[in-house]
Amino acid sequence: MSKRAIVVIDLQNEYWPGGQLPLEGIDAAAANAARVIAHGREAGDLIVNVRHEMPGAPVFVPGSDGVEINAAVTPVEGEPIVTKNFPNAFRDTGLKALLDGKGIEEVVAVGAMSHMCVDATVRAANDHGYKTVTVHDACATRELEFEGTTVPADKVHAALMAALTFFYGEVIATNAFLAR
Repeated sequence: MSKRAIVVIDLQNEYWPGGQLPLEGIDAAAANAARVIAHGREAGDLIVNVRHEMPGAPVFVPGSDGVEINAAVTPVEGEPIVTKNFPNAFRDTGLKALLDGKGIEEVVAVGAMSHMCVDATVRAANDHGYKTVTVHDACATRELEFEGTTVPADKVHAALMAALTFFYGEVIATNAFLAR
């Protein structure tokens, strides 16, 4: 059994057109994530699907279509689904126990949003001692605003990936990851 887990973070309908928080480049990111997931399944990696729910909020409403994992990355039978209520997929969930119980040493992250849940989860994985790999083109985000300045999604994504590269593990493109 592989000691690697592919952690699929929040690739939920809420982020697609028609959802409450559509992301730029979500289709391309999900297509790359699907390639990483397929590769992981072939290699015997643990595939962990993470779903965000926010009881009482206007987004990620439990039971809504928005919280459902998008069809582009549908889990297969037997793959664990971790439901979280915070950006960090380790916070108040069984994710660490699941990974440790399977002897996982390396966490490969794909998903959404780059600047929020991917960031929080990758940093937490690193803090927990896992080797971390973020597949940057299998992640998506959106533009942000700060003090009257709109930051385009591609700049938000690049800044976040640069920050992760600085200390929190490897950041790599899908094709390079698959070529290993």
